[in-house]
Amino acid sequence: MLKDTGERVIPENMKITNGLLMEHVARYHFAAEYVSGRVLDFASGSGYGAHIIAKSCKHKVSEVVGVDRDKDAVTYARGTYYHPLTTFLEGDVTDPALPGELGKFDFILSFETIEHIAEEEMFLSNIYQMLKPGGTLILSTPFGEGRGKPCGQTFHVHQLKVEEFHELFDSYKETEFFVQKGVLIQPASVTEERDYPLGIAVCRK
Repeated sequence: MLKDTGERVIPENMKITNGLLMEHVARYHFAAEYVSGRVLDFASGSGYGAHIIAKSCKHKVSEVVGVDRDKDAVTYARGTYYHPLTTFLEGDVTDPALPGELGKFDFILSFETIEHIAEEEMFLSNIYQMLKPGGTLILSTPFGEGRGKPCGQTFHVHQLKVEEFHELFDSYKETEFFVQKGVLIQPASVTEERDYPLGIAVCRK
């Protein structure tokens, strides 16, 4: 049994009406409209997201690699979400050796990860190195009071302001921003971003 930390999404232990579950699943179905080729799910947790991508995109993806630093989560994912296109590996998203070990990807997904990471620059550098030229990153994070400021969430280093979130992706050729509230995801341009708790960036290298 995989330990529930209070933030971990384990669909088998949750009701279908659980808001956290629905919000997380919605992001993977949003991403499924974009992905193709070799896909990395960075900080894949219990593995349900990589499984959604493998199942729903099986005709357009060649491989889905889920990476998480929690050994128990990786073991759980392998046992619960087997799919012939999917591989689950133990690894730290800030490990500088990771790009050399994993190679290049056409798509990288990283949902609700960056707010947990103090070594933000190393994390983003790893992503950029592993993304092929012309590849796409889809990354999400909750908005908050800003970098370095307490946010009241036990497992979060901080929660970025909208402006800080946008600045993360200056090295990409093209970036589209979206906002999410519950299962609703829509372009950031149609509303005031600060009215929404979470941002999603779709970045093309």
